[in-house]
Amino acid sequence: MPTDVILVDENDHPIGTMEKMEAHQKGLLHRAFSVFIFNDKGEMLLQQRSAHKYHSAHLWSNACCSHPLPGETILDAAHRRLQEEMGFDTALTTAFSFIYKTMLSNGLVEYEFDHVLIGSYKGQIQPAPHEVNDYCYMRMEEVKESLEHHQHKYTYWFNHVFPKLEDYLASKPLRSL
Repeated sequence: MPTDVILVDENDHPIGTMEKMEAHQKGLLHRAFSVFIFNDKGEMLLQQRSAHKYHSAHLWSNACCSHPLPGETILDAAHRRLQEEMGFDTALTTAFSFIYKTMLSNGLVEYEFDHVLIGSYKGQIQPAPHEVNDYCYMRMEEVKESLEHHQHKYTYWFNHVFPKLEDYLASKPLRSL
């Protein structure tokens, strides 16, 4: 079933909608979100994307990412996708946003106004097999080291957002979530 994304300008003002694959084929700026989850030890939840994903299959990334549906808030969409992908929900806080653009290996273009949300969770995780191949928790220092030596194992946006997340967390420690 085709899904529409919300096209936006560089200030995140909606300017229309378009079918998701068409927006990625044309490389048009659209609204997205990335959810980062931490456990009570301060470790980050990572997921390895399923082979069934239309791009970046088998790459490691943050807890979940997606696009809000037209008429859906970022927060509602993030809660929906966290439940659909990882099988749980938790309180989320909006951290920051940024724009990134990259050409993917399959010819699609990711050009997204990405809203970053953060939450904490220490319960059971039940990932959807068609969304997630594997998952783990890692300390921030371990993630940073892995990115420095194995960036090809991670999604483009994760490589791009991780330093921004480090800067954000330096000013807003996890215990304040």
